[in-house]
Amino acid sequence: MLNDTSTNKLLSAKKRLKQAEAAQKLAEQNAAKEISEKLADEASLFRDAVKDVKPFTAPPKDEYKLKPKPIPLQFIRDEQQALVDSLSDHYIPAHEIETGEELLYLRDGHSPDILSKLRRGHWVIQAKIDLHGLISDEARLYVSTFISDCKKRGIRCVRIVHGKGLGSRNREPVLKHKLRGWLMQKDEVIAYAEAKKQDGGSGAVIVLLKA
Repeated sequence: MLNDTSTNKLLSAKKRLKQAEAAQKLAEQNAAKEISEKLADEASLFRDAVKDVKPFTAPPKDEYKLKPKPIPLQFIRDEQQALVDSLSDHYIPAHEIETGEELLYLRDGHSPDILSKLRRGHWVIQAKIDLHGLISDEARLYVSTFISDCKKRGIRCVRIVHGKGLGSRNREPVLKHKLRGWLMQKDEVIAYAEAKKQDGGSGAVIVLLKA
């Protein structure tokens, strides 16, 4: 059993512990109060500092849009005219191959096997145009622009429908003959052959372009 002295010492220790805990709690409360007051003072100082500042109003988003560059119409017209002028209607074919009524063409320096593959449909037709209803100058520009665009896009095999000339004067396929000369003048063209019946037959031509 504890004697009176030991009991008094124990009670005294507990009392000191409680006092220490109370003092620590009070210190924490005072510290929190000081921080809160300091933040309040800083907020007040900030409000005082910016009280005369006017808010920035952002302009409408449309004002930040870049204005589109003007379309160089004259440049486009000049380029188209250059394409037209580069093809002559009076070109004399020198390397066209005629087998009966079918007309074939193979540029010098290429294997004759290319024509055989072209006629058999070895290359998939990736793009096509139809010249029906166009006059000679319109068709010439259309063909030249079409081939140049296909070359830029990496297209190898195309079909051009020129018609059989049944609706023209003397029922002659005028565009058909001109088209052959135009194609031979285009460096992009490797070969051409009359289309298969299901692709237009004698009214169309399949053209192979350089890779």
